[in-house]
Amino acid sequence: MATIMIVEDDRLLNEGLAYSLGEDGYEIMAAYSYEEGLSVFRSQEVHLVLLDVNLPDRPGTELCEKIRSASDVPIIFLTANDTEKDMVLGFKLGADDYMAKPFSMAVLRERVRAVLRRGGGGESGSLFAYQDLTIHYDKMKVFKGGQELKLTTNEFKLLAALTQNRSQVLTREVLLEKLWDSEGSFVDENTLSVTIKRLRSKIENDPKRPAFVKTVFGIGYTWGE
Repeated sequence: MATIMIVEDDRLLNEGLAYSLGEDGYEIMAAYSYEEGLSVFRSQEVHLVLLDVNLPDRPGTELCEKIRSASDVPIIFLTANDTEKDMVLGFKLGADDYMAKPFSMAVLRERVRAVLRRGGGGESGSLFAYQDLTIHYDKMKVFKGGQELKLTTNEFKLLAALTQNRSQVLTREVLLEKLWDSEGSFVDENTLSVTIKRLRSKIENDPKRPAFVKTVFGIGYTWGE
């Protein structure tokens, strides 16, 4: 599970960000000042920092420099200063992205996913994030647009197989082998087809034109990136 530290002195905004990103399955650590942010960073493993530029005790830019001197953890600046000069300074200090207030929560969530993917925090042995999907392999939980999906065991096993082998086309035979049921009974071809259809109905924006679970005709299926 990716951990995001939010360093923002506006408590309502901080809590709103924590709620929205928590709905996407991330673990959230909140701080409201330079000193709190530095303390959290030094005591916790953090995969991404959302950092307000204007903090009450010291500038967020100084915290960015402090963090960057010790770590390459991704940093997204949150600021009301949206001039080109301010943005260039942010990137020079080591920021990975820059969000000017007020900003769209939907856009921020997509940028968080993108930055985590680039930094490796969006994909690990237990977590995979792609577009509006977040998969927690260890907890067998899947979120789409912040909402948890209810998947059957076979639907989850199928999704895990496809996302963990994204560079490959998985044949129907290989997928059938991965879908042994809990009693050890072999899943037949029809069950696989039904499972594919049901999975698409839950994760695809348009199940009739699947963008995630793609059919490779005559062979099997692959994850569509």
